Amino acid sequence: MKPIHAVLVACALVMPVAASAQWQWLDAQGKKVFSDQPPPLDVPEKNILRRPHGSRAAAAPAPAPAPASDQAPAAPAAPAGKAAGVDKALEEKARQAEEAEKAKRAAEEKKIAQAKADNCSRARQGKATMDSGMRVARVNDKGEREILDDNARAVEQRRLQSIIDSDCK
Repeated sequence: MKPIHAVLVACALVMPVAASAQWQWLDAQGKKVFSDQPPPLDVPEKNILRRPHGSRAAAAPAPAPAPASDQAPAAPAAPAGKAAGVDKALEEKARQAEEAEKAKRAAEEKKIAQAKADNCSRARQGKATMDSGMRVARVNDKGEREILDDNARAVEQRRLQSIIDSDCK
């Protein structure tokens, strides 16, 4: 037997085991619901048709999602034994993911602040050049050098001032 066939057979044998870790219940309309999460609190005990292996008859339903805020949610009381270790591991992973997200946001904010500081510095240098009164030349679309007249200089000064007003805070 080729190795790929062995892998496919192994996957086919493992799939029913994974499917057996499902909850099954009847909802308010009488439809069967399949989920890997326990049913909501409003589902009566008699409507729960199947539970995952190893779950107790009065298994606690999944907690409602906490509102999004910068404060950490209060940790629920964990049952003793193996589940408490799993909950602590999940809490630790969630905390690490949150810290990584905060670090990523801080790095992005630092990058934006650095770009604004660079824009501010360039705009101030350009404004000083425009305010100095010396001739300023630019290269146009055809590659020809042209000297800015008073109107073009005034437009450029306003543009540079708007950049200074927005980025130099």
